[in-house]
Amino acid sequence: MTAAALAFYAFAITTLTGGLMTVVSRNPVHSVLWLILSFLSSAGLFVLLGAEFVAMLLVIVYVGAVAVLFLFVVMMLDVDFAELKAEMARYMPLALLIGLIILMQLAIAFGVWEVDAGAATRVAAPIVGVDNTRAIGLLLYDRYFLLFQLAGLILLVAMIGAIVLTLRHRQDVRRQDALAQMFRDPAKAIELREIKPGQGLAAPIEGARR
Repeated sequence: MTAAALAFYAFAITTLTGGLMTVVSRNPVHSVLWLILSFLSSAGLFVLLGAEFVAMLLVIVYVGAVAVLFLFVVMMLDVDFAELKAEMARYMPLALLIGLIILMQLAIAFGVWEVDAGAATRVAAPIVGVDNTRAIGLLLYDRYFLLFQLAGLILLVAMIGAIVLTLRHRQDVRRQDALAQMFRDPAKAIELREIKPGQGLAAPIEGARR
């Protein structure tokens, strides 16, 4: 067995293990750490395939930004995980049903899987003088430019929808009105009081608060 094959099996097993532990870990911080390990192993698989640019994007974007953001959010927010798990228990039958359907689909797909013996001899020849980064750029911004822009539009609509669905207007929260503050009349906003010696400012301030 060659070194490339050993590296492939090592990265593949690590990726599957990280994905499994991400789901089954009870501590959310540990889940994020396992997710980072899975991303790094996937980047190693991309390197073995010759897609170094995609591997670096996976490390920089997902590990360096998304996964770290998840880690900070989980560690900084005061989330009651016991309550979340209680809510998740209500949807456990539906989740098991969906998981069973996915496993059945995978079994059907692998049941008709056939290995083509001549696939290794039909590898596409690399483009001479064009590296991976330039080839990806030509595909995204030339041949598939419209589809790429439509994908970005779909992500924008999804982001706006998530903001609209999670936006809550609470009546008991005092919100800042910048325009009302800028257009306040100084004559009405400032009040001059005559303070007698020894009286102090506690009484006027307490009266103004009331």
